[in-house]
Amino acid sequence: MNGREGIRHFWTQLPFFAWLVALWMMLWGQFTVLALVTGILVAVFVTTAFRLPTAELTGRVNAWWLLVGIARFLVDLVHGAVQVSWWTIAPRTPSAAIVRVPLRIDDDLIMTHVGVALSLVPGSTVIEADRTNRVLFLHAIGVASTKDIARVRAKALAWEARIVRAVGSRDELAAVTARVAPYVERQAAGGVS
Repeated sequence: MNGREGIRHFWTQLPFFAWLVALWMMLWGQFTVLALVTGILVAVFVTTAFRLPTAELTGRVNAWWLLVGIARFLVDLVHGAVQVSWWTIAPRTPSAAIVRVPLRIDDDLIMTHVGVALSLVPGSTVIEADRTNRVLFLHAIGVASTKDIARVRAKALAWEARIVRAVGSRDELAAVTARVAPYVERQAAGGVS
């Protein structure tokens, strides 16, 4: 790695490093100089001892779509909590299903963000992620028909679109805007770009 690549690598990994330090400080519940220094030491150790593949950030952040995503997450969180609360006291047990959701974007971070957003909202959780084909499998409550399955898939794809609009690359944004076929279908057809 030459000097220019090293600097670029440093800047692309800096947000992850900063997140590890912040996470360390939050875990200890202290925002002190000592917690900062030990957090940096732990982050250096973790990032050097447990080398993971480099996750490239796009460098593109759309503040408006980031706010829209946060607001929508809060709305979904409250709605999901109320819905699950109702189902616990309702006289009938709600049906549930495993729903296969093929994503459109071939990116680890986007897939992770979508999975986390869907799992944090009460009523659904990701039980498996097929990284090779970019498919999430969700356990969803309140699914009794094919219409409900389509609703769950549409919700997941809406999350993917919001996240791409907020932090995705320009190519990913173009793919979401054009509503391209799921990645696994494009891969099977030989048209993955």
